[in-house]
Amino acid sequence: MKALPAWIAPLAALMLVATFALQLYFFARITLMRVVDPQSTTFQRSEAGRLLLTHGVILWSQEWRDYERISEHLKRAVIASEDAGFPEHSGVEWDALERAYERNQRSVQRAEQRAAAAPVAAAAAAPAARVRLAGGSTITQQLAKNLFLAGERNLARKGQEFILTLMLEVLLSKQRILEIYLNNVEWGEGLFGAQAAARHYFHVDASQLTPWQAASLAVMLPAPKRFEKLPHSAYLMGRAGTVLARMGAVKLP
Repeated sequence: MKALPAWIAPLAALMLVATFALQLYFFARITLMRVVDPQSTTFQRSEAGRLLLTHGVILWSQEWRDYERISEHLKRAVIASEDAGFPEHSGVEWDALERAYERNQRSVQRAEQRAAAAPVAAAAAAPAARVRLAGGSTITQQLAKNLFLAGERNLARKGQEFILTLMLEVLLSKQRILEIYLNNVEWGEGLFGAQAAARHYFHVDASQLTPWQAASLAVMLPAPKRFEKLPHSAYLMGRAGTVLARMGAVKLP
């Protein structure tokens, strides 16, 4: 059996040390967030760069609001819409991930079946269709991604997301996680946080949002750039009605 090159062991050790150091860095950053509000997230900085290249200016509207100054209606609406189990789970909902995995498998199988059934010439001429994969992200996982991670999707990134999610859950209270999330989540092109969204869409302070306004904002979160073009569409209004009906059952952290 051929021996491994001599440089393999030192390189592996160096990678382990670098990985451990990176986790210590994340641990320290999250610990600091117990008392210091994050000024920006990796996602926001990436968006600022994209908007600068696209429009020649940095479009960024954001204004921090402490937990007590954000409408309880919005807190309930976001939990009802995005992550009903947020107050109880430990950051990851394994049942939701399993269901998402099963949906993804079915999507891939259907795409393969369509490709196999298509004529060879047409399949060769047409670009390969991308399968949209469903996720099972909780509010804590979404915050972990937005705070620290870039946009690419691979196994290593997903593993890092889980580690960050557990760190957030261990080091911060549920209330603090929700506060940071609501102040940094995207609600439109260059539009971040509850205060900016409340001002932009309803011309009120984040503390003054009504139940219906809160539900309307919450249902935009899966695709804010798309939904901001038609914030009062029939689809969004229907979804808002569903969320509004669920809000009374939400237990706030």
